[in-house]
Amino acid sequence: MVVANATIEKPGKQWDEEERRRVQYNLKVKNIITSALGIDEYFRVSNCMNAKEMWDTLQVTHEGTTDVKRSRINSLTHEYELSRMNQNETIHDMQNRFTHIVNHLASLGKIFPNEDLINKVLRCLSREWQPKVTAIVESRALVNMSLATLFGKLQEHEMELKRLNQHEENEKKKKGIALKASSFIQEESDKEDLNEIEEEDDFSSS
Repeated sequence: MVVANATIEKPGKQWDEEERRRVQYNLKVKNIITSALGIDEYFRVSNCMNAKEMWDTLQVTHEGTTDVKRSRINSLTHEYELSRMNQNETIHDMQNRFTHIVNHLASLGKIFPNEDLINKVLRCLSREWQPKVTAIVESRALVNMSLATLFGKLQEHEMELKRLNQHEENEKKKKGIALKASSFIQEESDKEDLNEIEEEDDFSSS
């Protein structure tokens, strides 16, 4: 309560039922917050008078002030807009990088519609993925497709591409081995023919 322009704590004996209920709620929330904090975080809020003050302190510490928050949103949005699949990057790595950006933006209050996220991922893919992108777009299932489902389909396609590439590599190796064997046999045959010619020449000379 306020006395002579100064706020003093009202004695507990003078609390009405509503004030007692609020104090109990405040203590309960403070206990919940402190039990979820590490030692360093606890010291940041240990002197706070109520749960609201504790929450505000933690929010400013981790999210920053309004200006800092706005700056982080702008930076992450720029990173989101420029996102592209890196050379030799796997779908799994791309998914982790993309969802990291999206989740950070969501925690700051900027949330994209699911369809926008789907279309953004498809635009991020490199040229070799265009046939798969076309197939997904033509399936007309984008509206109801979740981001996890899309990445799942892309990972399946990636595994199939790796299998085909491995098969092609094995075929090249087999052809290389067969070519070497054929060359060796031809060389041996040429040597035998040369030896026979030399023997015939020696016989003729004698």
